[in-house]
Amino acid sequence: MTTLQSVVRRRRAVAVAGAVSAGLLVLSACDKPTPVATVTVGGDSVSSEALCYNDGEKLNAESLKDCVKNADDVKTIEVGPDETVRIGVDPKIAEAGWVVLVNGRPFSENSKQTYHTIPYGAFFQEQYGTGGTTNTLAIQMGEKNTKGVWSFKLKKG
Repeated sequence: MTTLQSVVRRRRAVAVAGAVSAGLLVLSACDKPTPVATVTVGGDSVSSEALCYNDGEKLNAESLKDCVKNADDVKTIEVGPDETVRIGVDPKIAEAGWVVLVNGRPFSENSKQTYHTIPYGAFFQEQYGTGGTTNTLAIQMGEKNTKGVWSFKLKKG
């Protein structure tokens, strides 16, 4: 093997080692995915990671304020008359307990189940404070100490 071949091989080895190191560095900087919540109506579903989540730890007031700012960019699903809204949550959310909020107000009791259903009649009704054509459905992980928030828009179909 010539000296030139040896130099080229060393450069390739250094380049490969550098690329592997850079790749590992990028992967270590990635955030872990948050637990997922899903809303299903009929045959349509939308899933989302949390608007705010601190690896299952209590969120402070500042985090919750930032969460509200991000609430404009949430997934929307259409709800037609006589349809049922089905909410499914990751087991991590269920273990901590969760509450459904509609337009920011508690709509269910604390649950440790991974699944909950709400009939159409509960939405888009003035008597329940859910009139209009669009409502926000939020899932709050943790009843007293909020550990995460997921949000969806329900559009009257």
